[in-house]
Amino acid sequence: MSPMTPFRLIPSSLLLAISLSPLHAAYELPPIPDIPAKQELNSVPMGDPGSFEEVQLDFPIADGPFQPNWDSIESHYPGSPDWLREAKFGIWVHFGPQSAGMSGDWYARKMYIPGTPAYENHLKNYGHPSEVGYKEVLRDWNPKKLDPAKLTAIYQDAGARFLMIQGVHHDQFDLWNSHYQPWNSTRMGPKRDLIGEWSKAVKKAGMHFGITFHHEYSWWWWQSAFGADTSGPKAGVPYDGNLTLADGKGQWWEGLDPRMLYNVDLREYQSVDAAAHSPWSPPTAGIFDRHLDYAHWYATWWALRMTDAIDQYDPDFIYTDGTGQQPFEGWNTGTGYRSNAMQRVIAHFYNQALQRRGQVDTFSVVKFRKPTNGTVTTEEFGIPRDIHTLQPWIAEAPVGDWFYTPDVTYDSGMMIRYILEAVARDGNACIAISPLPDGSLEPPCVAMLKEVGQWMKTNGSGIYGSKAWTRLGEGDLDGDHLRQIPGGPLRQNHADFRFSERDFRYTIGKDGDLYAWCMTVPKPRTSLRLTALGTSANSLPGPIRKIELLGGTGFVHWKQNDDALVIETPDTRNLSTAIGFRISTH
Repeated sequence: MSPMTPFRLIPSSLLLAISLSPLHAAYELPPIPDIPAKQELNSVPMGDPGSFEEVQLDFPIADGPFQPNWDSIESHYPGSPDWLREAKFGIWVHFGPQSAGMSGDWYARKMYIPGTPAYENHLKNYGHPSEVGYKEVLRDWNPKKLDPAKLTAIYQDAGARFLMIQGVHHDQFDLWNSHYQPWNSTRMGPKRDLIGEWSKAVKKAGMHFGITFHHEYSWWWWQSAFGADTSGPKAGVPYDGNLTLADGKGQWWEGLDPRMLYNVDLREYQSVDAAAHSPWSPPTAGIFDRHLDYAHWYATWWALRMTDAIDQYDPDFIYTDGTGQQPFEGWNTGTGYRSNAMQRVIAHFYNQALQRRGQVDTFSVVKFRKPTNGTVTTEEFGIPRDIHTLQPWIAEAPVGDWFYTPDVTYDSGMMIRYILEAVARDGNACIAISPLPDGSLEPPCVAMLKEVGQWMKTNGSGIYGSKAWTRLGEGDLDGDHLRQIPGGPLRQNHADFRFSERDFRYTIGKDGDLYAWCMTVPKPRTSLRLTALGTSANSLPGPIRKIELLGGTGFVHWKQNDDALVIETPDTRNLSTAIGFRISTH
């Protein structure tokens, strides 16, 4: 391939410039700072985060009442928008070039770790990572069958009311017309503005959407790319993470700085190299205190890319990946630096919403953050044991894996049960569907989504706009808690999981009725006992006036005894997975 044309916003001095919006003057990100000479590997301890004050970033943000600190954000935020409670169910478009590896999640990192399936798949499909690295995966990835309008229609038909769309994963590759990251999908690979296409399709369909940003991890996540095989014919030959801008002269990637993809070598810090070769763990908490200039540059760059996407696509929400209180906090996945980058992005996002929409009907997902007005949190894989109303939250899990891997179990029942478990606890559910590397869905996946959509059409009155009842449910116990679906990605063990006719979940529909969900489909004329609804429980606002089976055709016979409400199931032969009873007291 011929060398790439120079990035239009990167002059030879490597200054990056963009007008954040018509409201802002152009902002220039300085060149990447000089990196200190590397000391002996694994010799430098991390700085104690507690001894470093939070750095206040200074790039411009939209004018408005929101200032870049939590006190201001909490005091001005009007509360999570009504549309989130109404929506309840979303699909996560967790898709990008790492799908090309067909190795599941974290392919870009694991392809540099011998012994992993990702490394072996990369050898087979591309070559050795010292010669053909992840940058070549980016060059060659071309999801020709990716059709956001078509997929949006499929997801909407499945009952989803919002989409969560990946903007950039830990691989550092921006999937939009990024003004700050030259390694992006408009310049290589598909040469398409994928976020722009999704934004157009979702808005046309009348749905809500958010953009997810996972690049906080990126500066330490990529450390495996700086290594080399320790045995075999390529032992000691450095992987391509070690390349420099000068090395690109005459190559297809000429003019692109590898540091803006792989970042810089941080393996001199204790625990960094070991963490890079672990299945998941970030480095030990601390500050990269020999790289403070670079850390400041990176945190600013991280934030500018987010504000760039906000300004271009006007999402209904943004999502930042990580564990802990916020990105760049010095702890957990935010290790390495302390700054108010997150608060600055959120303040810009909400001020921008006020200017564009006249109201803040947007929200920010800060993963696993403590209850904070202005943020929404998530539950990855697992479902809380009990009802959780302290803050809005979204349960998230993939079908199979976060990126495509062969032999996925496609089962509508496990998706439906996951949704029920979330909404009964006052949450929302967002389930990732992993497209094939070409952007298409496997036929069994399409069939699964169609079945979910049919169930949602029948039962949506007790799902959309619902809230938790005073009691989560009843049924068989696991210790002191109700038995519930397993944690982890939705796979065969979820498809095989079975509830009994004793297992119920409850929701209050936006119509004010109580919905009792039997987590299986009992045979006709089965007597179901709901002890929470016996007269002695005194749990209802008035006497029961009517009970109907959603999707059912026969009359529902029932009797409210002192110790339980007894319902005899009518004909259930045309129903699947779980059945819902609408119990009206008005």
